[in-house]
Amino acid sequence: MSDDKSVDVQAPDALAVATGGGSTDQPAETERPHWAWTLAGAVLVLGLSVLVYWLTVWVPQATAGTGFGRIAKSIEFPVYAIIIGFGANVVLSALGLRTKMSKAFRTEFFIKTGLVLLGASINFAVIARAALPAIAQGILLITTVFLFTWWFAGLLGVDDKLRALLSSAVSICGVSAAVAAAGAVQAKKEQLAYTASLVIVFAVPMIFFLPWASDLLGLSTAVTGAWIGGNIDTTAAVSAAGSLAGEQPLQIATIVKVTQNALLGVVAVLLSLYFTVKVERQQGNARPKLITLWHSFPKFVLGFLIASVIATIFSSTVDAEFAKTAIANANNLRTWFLTLAFVSIGLEFSFGSLKEAGWKPVVVFVGATVVNLAVGLLLATVLWGNFTF
Repeated sequence: MSDDKSVDVQAPDALAVATGGGSTDQPAETERPHWAWTLAGAVLVLGLSVLVYWLTVWVPQATAGTGFGRIAKSIEFPVYAIIIGFGANVVLSALGLRTKMSKAFRTEFFIKTGLVLLGASINFAVIARAALPAIAQGILLITTVFLFTWWFAGLLGVDDKLRALLSSAVSICGVSAAVAAAGAVQAKKEQLAYTASLVIVFAVPMIFFLPWASDLLGLSTAVTGAWIGGNIDTTAAVSAAGSLAGEQPLQIATIVKVTQNALLGVVAVLLSLYFTVKVERQQGNARPKLITLWHSFPKFVLGFLIASVIATIFSSTVDAEFAKTAIANANNLRTWFLTLAFVSIGLEFSFGSLKEAGWKPVVVFVGATVVNLAVGLLLATVLWGNFTF
């Protein structure tokens, strides 16, 4: 694009742009830090992840027999990872090192790799049985929440391009949806950064709130997973909340979320066509953008499905104990990648871009989140209430 204020749909590092690390508005020296800083950041992420693993083992042992010991047993690795990531973020920011190391904080890469490995632990028969309710939930929830957010943002006079980003982010899959929408409507980088920061600000407390609320409401494992997968905006946060809720809720949450991710390309194409025909027609730059469908489609969804198919065939053709050991090893590797992702969530977070766009987008996001939670719980209960593993 010729306009340097617009966002390319193929933006290579959405989360870094969104949260202030590696911002495309920075000079080239900041945007591309020296390899030594990236290496130092990678060592830091790995070291913090090892610390997380150690804490998950040591804290329950050290507090056994105490009042806190009962609580410590239920604290899963995502909690330690996110807290430690935030703590390290504060220290690095105070020392002026966080931006220099930011290229190593690869949340999206870590989470997508972890989710592909998660596919290896899910029998493809479960995915096949879950496909219909997941697709129905995805279409109904995305449509309802997108249209409400679009209407509410318009009611408050929010710019059309920012409306598109907010509506896509809160209804589909957070940062990735915001990036795809930004490319489709040629939004400004500042609008993308602001929207993605809102996504993360709202997603982090949801990691802890939804598992707690699901337990409080006595929801089944399938309904819990569907509510988490349909309502938490970022894939990384869905994985964290699902991990806290349990293995079966995590599986359903992931299936629901990857289904919504798969619908992202369709929404991006529709947005592109709408802005081309309705909004920018008078500028004479109408052009087909069907290639947006492929650019926006999250490729890791295919990896997730392929891993499930391969693991299912593998488990049915080899010795049961050998298959169990192999799947366990894949799950351990998945846990490591998810830990790296959750640590990176804390490290990447920045409040900087939250100061730019005023109060209206915040109000829109709050309202859309409330509607998303209510409609999502209703759909999860109706569509997943009778689902069994």
